[in-house]
Amino acid sequence: MDDTIASHLASSAERRLSTLSHHLTGHSASMASEIPNSALSPSATAGSYGGASSVFANILQAPDDSILGVTVAYNKDPSPVKVNLGVGAYRTEEGKPLVLNVVRKAEQLLVNNPSGVKEYLPITGLAEFNKLSAKLIFGSESPAIRENRVATVQGLSGTGSLRVGGEFLAKHYFERTIYIPQPTWGNHPKIFTLSGLAVKYYRYYDPATRGLNFHGLLEDLSSAPPGAIVLLHACAHNPTGVDPTLEQWEQIRQLMRSKGLLPFFDSAYQGFASGSLDVDAQSVRMFVADGGECLAAQSYAKNMGLYGERVGALSIVCKSSDVAGRVESQLKLVIRPMYSNPPIHGASIVATILKNSELYNEWTVELKMMADRIISMRRQLFDALSKRGTPGDWSHILKQIGMFTFTGLNSDQVAFMTKEFHIYMTSDGRISMAGLSSRTVPHLADAIHAAVARIN
Repeated sequence: MDDTIASHLASSAERRLSTLSHHLTGHSASMASEIPNSALSPSATAGSYGGASSVFANILQAPDDSILGVTVAYNKDPSPVKVNLGVGAYRTEEGKPLVLNVVRKAEQLLVNNPSGVKEYLPITGLAEFNKLSAKLIFGSESPAIRENRVATVQGLSGTGSLRVGGEFLAKHYFERTIYIPQPTWGNHPKIFTLSGLAVKYYRYYDPATRGLNFHGLLEDLSSAPPGAIVLLHACAHNPTGVDPTLEQWEQIRQLMRSKGLLPFFDSAYQGFASGSLDVDAQSVRMFVADGGECLAAQSYAKNMGLYGERVGALSIVCKSSDVAGRVESQLKLVIRPMYSNPPIHGASIVATILKNSELYNEWTVELKMMADRIISMRRQLFDALSKRGTPGDWSHILKQIGMFTFTGLNSDQVAFMTKEFHIYMTSDGRISMAGLSSRTVPHLADAIHAAVARIN
């Protein structure tokens, strides 16, 4: 290129850049002169400027969750003999988390499936998962399922399913009072209060017998207003491990139906309590068999070990298929602004296991193995306390069922055991039997013996 032409082009480009720069800075200056100074000053809500305090400075420090806080304290303890009996999760004999072999197989099948996608699920979740979940809890031959009277949606484990059910009832049910057992899982009152329901309690546990206060339960439900919602633990009551007998369940059913009370089952441990999926669902199926309506929240955290996948379902059994269809349409309106639609991976694992007879059978074997180990821990702890001659009657350890045992220890005794023996549990004396092992049972028995002997 000719040097003269190149020099001209460079000069022309410089002029254009200079003009553009002048235009922009001049325009900005002009705009700035027209905007009041107050508009340029940072707002007090826009963050911290010039050393000003945070707009959140008055926020109070929230207390740790009463259950999850136990693990926080446990993790901070450097003691080599520490034991965590607060967490509601299964542990192996070695104290390690367990991923079921059948879950790993199902995941491998999903990974190897070339047609698998990560698209959004519908608002109600994975349809196959919903269908199989309803069959698992109500029974494959359930009339309610055959007659399409069940509306099922996938939820974020048991917690999310309870919350969706609570909000649905608060919006569409004529009675906004829910009765929950005393005691119950610590999250229950929070979930239902924030759902818009008024929470009341019915007597459930008798500290004197460390068993069921059946008379108090019937008396309180008898005085509940017609149509009130009643939360029922399907099996392995948390935190007490105390369940009604089948005969007592039948009396509860008759009372509730005669008063028009609405059952809302929380089923977090199906198959995990007795080792049998059918046995642990008997209470729910009794209420479905009479043709009445009820709700059931399911969780696959415990019985499939899918804690972190947050897999659950909410089913509402209705009087007719027409009602069930309308109920489902309204459940969508609850879910959509809450979390839009649920995650796909965990539900796909569950569906893969439930629809494959070989995997399903393998799951039931692993499930029984977990339940049997917990039952074995109960026997070992009872025997260890008996051997030490620990004051009191400890037969309730054998009579209670499921993951938890309500020991009967008071908060002072629990604090003593934590300080002197580095054993962590909730202050109400609830311990997770799944957190025990043959190695740690003697240490726990020593701690209980010392606590009972020294502190009343």
